[in-house]
Amino acid sequence: MPGRALPLAPATEEACCGSLASDEAMTTADAEATAYLLKAVADPARLRLLSLIRSSKDQEACVCDLTPAVGLSQPTVSHHLKVLTEAGLLTRERRGTWAWFRLVPERLDDLAAIFR
Repeated sequence: MPGRALPLAPATEEACCGSLASDEAMTTADAEATAYLLKAVADPARLRLLSLIRSSKDQEACVCDLTPAVGLSQPTVSHHLKVLTEAGLLTRERRGTWAWFRLVPERLDDLAAIFR
């Protein structure tokens, strides 16, 4: 109804719904590290690259095979692979003139743990 004032809750010193269990919450450093990891996979091309490598023999793949598989230019694929490598999700090994990328399963476990 217009013109009718709603009663205000009395001001108190304590939180309205109880206290937060801050000892179980992420620290600022953990939140920043988690955000960095999530940013690394927050791209459809990177998720596809991870999926392709994960499903490859020995969970590794050559950039020469990944480029046509995702339909992007070699420099673009290399950029995405660099982001994933810097996030620790992949390792890079030079074999002759080609770069091979291998999945780091422990890092994928870290990614999965975020959602548990």
